[in-house]
Amino acid sequence: MTVLDSPLQEVPVYSVTEISHNLKQMVERAYGRVRVRGEISGLKRHTSGHTYFALKDTDAVIDAVSWRGSLSGNPVALEEGLEIIATGRLTTYPGRSKYQMVVEQFEPTGQGALLKLLEERKARLAAEGLFDPVRKKPLPPYPQKIGIVTSPTGAVLQDILHRLEDRYPCHVLVWPVLVQGQGAADQIAAAINGFNKLPNPPDLLIVARGGGSLEDLWAFNEEVVVRAAASSQIPLISAVGHETDTTLIDYASDRRAPTPTAAAEMAVPVLMDLWSFLQDRQQRLTTIMVQDLAMRQTTLKVASRGLPDLTRLVEDKMQRLDEWAERLPTLLRHYIQTLDHQLTSALTQKFRHSARRYFDGTHQQFELVASRLTHASYQRILDRGFCWTTTADGTWPSPSIMGMARFRLWRLPPPL
Repeated sequence: MTVLDSPLQEVPVYSVTEISHNLKQMVERAYGRVRVRGEISGLKRHTSGHTYFALKDTDAVIDAVSWRGSLSGNPVALEEGLEIIATGRLTTYPGRSKYQMVVEQFEPTGQGALLKLLEERKARLAAEGLFDPVRKKPLPPYPQKIGIVTSPTGAVLQDILHRLEDRYPCHVLVWPVLVQGQGAADQIAAAINGFNKLPNPPDLLIVARGGGSLEDLWAFNEEVVVRAAASSQIPLISAVGHETDTTLIDYASDRRAPTPTAAAEMAVPVLMDLWSFLQDRQQRLTTIMVQDLAMRQTTLKVASRGLPDLTRLVEDKMQRLDEWAERLPTLLRHYIQTLDHQLTSALTQKFRHSARRYFDGTHQQFELVASRLTHASYQRILDRGFCWTTTADGTWPSPSIMGMARFRLWRLPPPL
């Protein structure tokens, strides 16, 4: 009996890597260049700069990725819910066994989609109060320094500089930025924030761009630009596009100019008009001062007629002064005599009082000494009954006799 091999043994065996590689080649050969219409969903910007999202319609979803730098030529940025036509290639991602689209370019499906997105964003930002008129700041009447955010190569910058030079020459700082395409919105917002962070910032900002389509002006509709304009501490004029063009930065700025040239005219006065105005005010002020001075002189003359003769007013005073001048020596002498008498009387009274106190004290001392002498006198001893012996002639004995004999005071007996 012959045993036939199983039919499964004729099917080749592939590794996972081989299958993934073959599928990748098949998909890329079949869809090497495709354009897909769909709505952006699940938008995610990675820190590496790559952007991941999905394109969906009512029945299906395709994962998509846009590598960093590949969308630099696109007029608008990728936004959640935006319907676009994406151009790129289909490929597979073996790590997750799925296919995806690498988007190299994209375009909105029409202005209707952009306008819808614009209105939704406008309503959301307005609800936050970013367009509130209360937030708007007045423009400085005479700015000394103006900051301009625009492209350095366009005619817009030259138009603004020429108009400023003609009207009101002042110091100008230019922050060059892209005004359309990928990255333009970030540069514009960074310029506005950068001017506000300068240690000596400008007095006024102008954000300007020439006219263009809705896609060309889309950078000025980006949320990052609108928020930067609304948070600017420096008064800001938006001058984007022509008079009929309107972007969201116009609502967030402090003033909107229909054109960049009009922004320069709005920012500064006309120097010659200002000079004429000052000259007119100076002439009017001089005329008013002359008229006022003449009126005051007339008033003074009229008032002076009612004044009395000054000589007659002082005649009596002058005569009274002469009389007092004659009486002054006599009065002064009398006054001095009075003071001398008062001083002498005061000194005499003081001297008497002092002398009395001195003599009273001396008398008391004298009586004290006399009392002591009295108590120490031999007479007090004799009064107690003693006797005093002397020589026959009543004198004291001589020293020799005193030396040879003792003399005593003898106490006499009391009388019978």
